[in-house]
Amino acid sequence: MASHEFAATSLLLATLLLLELCLCQIAPEIMPEFLAPLENHTVIQGREVSFTCVVNHLQSYRVAWIKSDSRAILAIHTHLVAHNPRLSVTHNGHNTWKLHVSNVQKNDSGTYMCQVNTEPMLSQMGYMTVVIPPDIMDETSEGLVAHEGGNIKLRCVATGSPEPNVTWKREDGHKIVLRENGQKKLLEKYEGEQLELTGVLRQEMGTYLCIASNGIPPTVSKRYAVNVQFQPSIKVTNHVVGAPVTKNVTLQCIVEASPQAMNTWFTDKGEKLLPNDKYSMSEAPINHYSWEMNLTIRSLDKGDFVGYVCSSENALGKAEGAVRLQELELARDVYQTTSAPGTQSRPNDLRPNRKKQQQQGSKSSRRKFSQRHHDSGGGGGGGGGDDDDNQGGLGVGGEYDGGQGQGQDNELLTSSNSGNSLGHSSTQTMDGGGASGGKNGHQRVGGSAGSGNQQQQQHRNYDKPRSSSYPGSGSIGIMLRATTSLGSLQMLAMIGIASRIL
Repeated sequence: MASHEFAATSLLLATLLLLELCLCQIAPEIMPEFLAPLENHTVIQGREVSFTCVVNHLQSYRVAWIKSDSRAILAIHTHLVAHNPRLSVTHNGHNTWKLHVSNVQKNDSGTYMCQVNTEPMLSQMGYMTVVIPPDIMDETSEGLVAHEGGNIKLRCVATGSPEPNVTWKREDGHKIVLRENGQKKLLEKYEGEQLELTGVLRQEMGTYLCIASNGIPPTVSKRYAVNVQFQPSIKVTNHVVGAPVTKNVTLQCIVEASPQAMNTWFTDKGEKLLPNDKYSMSEAPINHYSWEMNLTIRSLDKGDFVGYVCSSENALGKAEGAVRLQELELARDVYQTTSAPGTQSRPNDLRPNRKKQQQQGSKSSRRKFSQRHHDSGGGGGGGGGDDDDNQGGLGVGGEYDGGQGQGQDNELLTSSNSGNSLGHSSTQTMDGGGASGGKNGHQRVGGSAGSGNQQQQQHRNYDKPRSSSYPGSGSIGIMLRATTSLGSLQMLAMIGIASRIL
């Protein structure tokens, strides 16, 4: 009996030893592990973002998503726990789990955890930062209108994450003017939500830009229109304007006014001018507060040569400027000369090989001035002729110390002396010097005694004789006159050119 019990006990011990030996040969359990860290994300509000968790050897364990800062369980394995339609989870069937967040909002920022329910728990975390591009509150800035010398405050409130930086600039590129404690500063830009302009002048009116930026595109801006009001002022470009009859002329005034003024043209007698076939008015902007006022008068006649007034008026006042239109009499492009029958008039009578044809006349000169005609003359070479009505004359004399002169009219008044000289006359009259003389009808041309050639010819420019061939001295006198319809005002200019030919 005792032997049977001993045998049973030995068998049990052998079995236990064998079982222990088998248990020692079984491999230990492999725990889950993360293959990559959970990434951090910076995402613009409204976009979509995903967290990816890769776990090896998960076996029967489960993956959970948790919002760490709120300790809220978002999802377990592929089952969504949180009641948030913007959240979703996916699994690729192997070792990758993803948490998706769509239409990201500012309150989605924070720490997200991927956790495996081992003992102890296995987890890793990633951070999501939600950024917001800058935006400018649609506020109506007060005090955008001020009288010249007043103050204006501009306020620009911007939102965004991170907090935006606000900068002010002028749209036209001019500098911002700041005045503090009697000091004036000119700035390309100014930083701050509020821009205060003190003692503003008309030059500071215009558009100011508020620019908000925080490094998150896009940068935004808002335009603020600054208006400075003042009464009109007028600057006249030319107080006196001259023009000939039958021509067109434009009178101009520069107007500065804010708010924009009503601009009108009058005659100096108070007659308001209206657009028609005779008058046309136009305005052209120069800047925010300046305009050109233009009055065009067509086909001038004698009655148009009067004074004109440009007027500008707004709610703050009125200004006027005066322009006087004067008649400018221009010489006519009609030229004619006469010579005695049987003689020949040549445009190159001053050539060196021309023979002397008359004796040197007595030297004389005289001048006579009047409102409508003027005589001038000089002694020297012979020459002269009769001119028709409304024609001036040209006296040329003094070839080889004395010779035949030629008569020819021109637009300028000229007198000739002895020696080599050229003379051109305008509608003003003149005396042709030399041994011969002449006269015309409406305009007079006189000269010293002598015979002259009579022949009609078109005006030609005479070549100046060479200095080596013609000793003597000569002078050319040129006289112009402009008359106006205002009284008997005359403007007379005379140019004298004297030369000695060696």
